[in-house]
Amino acid sequence: VQLQASGGGLVQAGGSLRLSCAASGRTFSSYVMAWFRQNPGKEREFVAHLSWSGGSTLYADSVKGRFTIFRDNGKNTMYLQMNSLKPEDTAVYYCAASKVQYSRDDVSEYEYWGQGTQVTVSS
Repeated sequence: VQLQASGGGLVQAGGSLRLSCAASGRTFSSYVMAWFRQNPGKEREFVAHLSWSGGSTLYADSVKGRFTIFRDNGKNTMYLQMNSLKPEDTAVYYCAASKVQYSRDDVSEYEYWGQGTQVTVSS
């Protein structure tokens, strides 16, 4: 599967953005999906996870209650709705996919990655 992330940009603190991750292929619905983020010189960190059906989610404590991950299997697209953004949310955001159903919050569990989209939150 090939992934294309989009929707990043510059937003003021307290604002919102919606990221999208469009996937190629006809088997998108069988993939576990996730969002990670990374800043220069730092390790890529987990943001949110979504099961193949969309029925199970997992969030990093730092975004819980502010971010929502969801998918539209009919459109082969996954989303990350980000509300109440903070300057510390600034990063390049990557979407990821895995055929392994127990994949959760570890970078090493995901085989496929999008190219990343920059999110910058100003104070």
